[in-house]
Amino acid sequence: MSARDLGLSLQGERTSGADVRSANVTAVMSLANILKSSLGPQGLDKMLVDDIGEVTITNDGATILKQLEVEHPAAKVLVELANLQDTEVGDGTTSVVIVAAELIKRANELVKNNIHPTTIISGYRLAMREAIKYIQANLSVPVDALEQDVLLSIAKTTLSSKFVGVDSDLFAKIVVDAMKSVKIVNPDGKAKYPVSQVNIIKSHGQSSSESVLVAGGYAIQMARASQEMPTHVTPAKIALLDFDLKKHRMSMGVNIVIDDPQELERVRQKEMDLTKEKIKKIID
Repeated sequence: MSARDLGLSLQGERTSGADVRSANVTAVMSLANILKSSLGPQGLDKMLVDDIGEVTITNDGATILKQLEVEHPAAKVLVELANLQDTEVGDGTTSVVIVAAELIKRANELVKNNIHPTTIISGYRLAMREAIKYIQANLSVPVDALEQDVLLSIAKTTLSSKFVGVDSDLFAKIVVDAMKSVKIVNPDGKAKYPVSQVNIIKSHGQSSSESVLVAGGYAIQMARASQEMPTHVTPAKIALLDFDLKKHRMSMGVNIVIDDPQELERVRQKEMDLTKEKIKKIID
């Protein structure tokens, strides 16, 4: 009895072998060809229009791929690869897609020459290890050994494809100074620059060119509790409290029976006085 007779048949077509590999290579190369002209500082911008007519102009690989409606499974893998690169590193999204597409294209040519895919993957992994070893031995340079102008040039190149690329001179200096300010040295003598220790505050109403770096401190975006509070205090003392300064309230389960309205007012005044006394002790 066949699978169709048992009701196990799936309506559709099954494709395997060389046809699938060729389709995968075609899909990933099409995606890479879209991004090729946007590679590098001299890359061209792409104008993308979505379903509602909103226009996006960018040459950032991750942004372009997010706007595209990719349906092919192999091409989706490259989109996820670019998103991962953007999340982990923040740059190189276009490069990683182009390199991955080229590796898939070359691997397909090797498969056509009767080389097993497992052998090809093993070769790629061996080449990766050798490439990393060569880069660490001959190409990598410690950050401490780089001059300020070199670091600024690296930052400008990275920012060239971003929204703030027009103000790259300003933001490159902010980025370099911010990373230098969070430098820590491990017990083994190696320096690290934890990106997570740099806090970015976004405020409405001013242009991006008015951005500043708060060096040697930490900025927290807080609003004034009242419009009568001052906007600028010099010199200021900052207290870090692990409790609030709200009006004191009685504990849960406490019942107070009041017959005189004046007594009620005195209770409320006492609650406020307790808070004032707490604040006065902090100030003193």
